Amino acid sequence: QVQLVESGGGLVQAGGSLRLSCTASGRTFSSYPMGWFRQAPGKEREFVAAIGWSGVNTYYASFVKGRFTISRDNAKNTVYLQMSNLKPEDTGIYYCAATPPGGDYTRSRTYDYWGQGTQVTVSS
Repeated sequence: QVQLVESGGGLVQAGGSLRLSCTASGRTFSSYPMGWFRQAPGKEREFVAAIGWSGVNTYYASFVKGRFTISRDNAKNTVYLQMSNLKPEDTGIYYCAATPPGGDYTRSRTYDYWGQGTQVTVSS
């Protein structure tokens, strides 16, 4: 079992930057691909970014447009989402998720473990 806790959310002005962190417990973290998803009010959870177990392979939603970077530090059991040039439409609850290797990492149904989420609010 993997337990995930997000941090780093909060209020930020449009154009600003924010770094989210997801700290995991469990001995299998280093072999688990990780993803970030977000959910705005009234919408379904959507894919943001994912990263393979080694950190070499990364995947991004098209709306990121080079603004976000996902990374991981397996020694610290932590995955990061660096967000730059934030826009009001980036507002939502951001969740990190973990899955055993395999599957489509852009689909929320792929993931077995989820954090509780951290709120990101971008003001205009």
